[in-house]
Amino acid sequence: MGRPVLAAALGLGIALTGQPARAAGQDTAPAYAFAEDARRIEGAGSTADAAELEPGRTYRSTLPPDAKVFFRLELDDTETTYASATAVPPPGTGVSVADGVKVTVEDADGRSCDADTATFGAPGSPHPVAAWAMREISLRRSLCAEAGTYYVTVERAAPDARGASPDHWELELSTVSEPATRTPDGTATPGAWDSATPAPVQGTARRRSGGAGFAQAAPLGEGVWRDDIRPGQTLFYQVPVDWGRQLHATAELGSSGTDASRYVASALSLDLYNPVRGHVEDLSLGYNGGQKSKALKPLPPVAYENRHASGQQVSAVRFAGAYYLVAHLSPEVAEDYGDGPVPLTLRVRLGGAARNGPDYAGGTVPADVFTVDGGGAASGEGGDAGDETLYRVLAAGGIGTGSALVVGLGVWTVVARRRGAALPG
Repeated sequence: MGRPVLAAALGLGIALTGQPARAAGQDTAPAYAFAEDARRIEGAGSTADAAELEPGRTYRSTLPPDAKVFFRLELDDTETTYASATAVPPPGTGVSVADGVKVTVEDADGRSCDADTATFGAPGSPHPVAAWAMREISLRRSLCAEAGTYYVTVERAAPDARGASPDHWELELSTVSEPATRTPDGTATPGAWDSATPAPVQGTARRRSGGAGFAQAAPLGEGVWRDDIRPGQTLFYQVPVDWGRQLHATAELGSSGTDASRYVASALSLDLYNPVRGHVEDLSLGYNGGQKSKALKPLPPVAYENRHASGQQVSAVRFAGAYYLVAHLSPEVAEDYGDGPVPLTLRVRLGGAARNGPDYAGGTVPADVFTVDGGGAASGEGGDAGDETLYRVLAAGGIGTGSALVVGLGVWTVVARRRGAALPG
């Protein structure tokens, strides 16, 4: 068996990070789980020496505290390319709320095609943050439309800010290529959509252990999901969202049973990222030992034309695939409530109806990244047939524990027979 998604379906005591489940009384948050196939690459101090980033590949690098690093893209004049950088400061280090990571895509003349910055924000504690930038082929844009060499610049957001970390940070880099559509997409902005916040999903929570990185994010469907999160820890989950579907998510911290008067204003942060690790929306949740909950702001249904919207939250919901929920619990929680785990509940609702996606003129790289059959654990990390089966079931609207067990056992049996038949007699 050995597949993370299948382990989750069977309810085994194995975390979806591919490592043993977190032990009781663990004092430190687990390290970020980089993609197993990430290739080590060095960021250059000059564009002249920049190493190439190939679409569909994942890379691992290092970000110095006081300098930019450069990488290279070789692009044609038909495909949109997205580049993301996940910055991972070392645990236990100090950080500034204004610091984080900035990603820029530039052309060969030094003109900026796009830029994005992600900061640590109110929790003020070290945790992975991701930023993205793109070279977009669109009728709305004439800049950066030519074929040629482009550069991805990664740097600290505010290295000189008070309390900023003096350490080198680890980086995880990824690039995705999106083909043009067979017919011009025009420049029309998306139509009206239901912006009301629905009632949170109710029902008995199902256990699901969050992963320690994007590559090992735990898959969630519609429903109520229960986990435990420790102070200083960051957990990753992914929700398959099809074209036309509308994602709603609510985060809830459970009561601790501890009589504490101190209120931690930004105890939990929950960030939503799209399939190319572009930031969509976030929330911050305070904690005083009693149960607290908060919902992400309403988002539009996933649609290709969302990219023409002026607001980042709508523009980022431009393709189907794995959307990532990233939860981080501030270390300050430990000062009043101890370093033990705090109950975390995620309520996920998928509204709308699935519909056909755009008529792409070619294939995406990696393949199927913008479908609910692929992306995340189901394709990018070498998922087998069992992973993809469970992922499609989750995408259809969520499954109960009993159903997951039946699916998991069935897939396990099929995979076991295949592997058994392949063994020499």
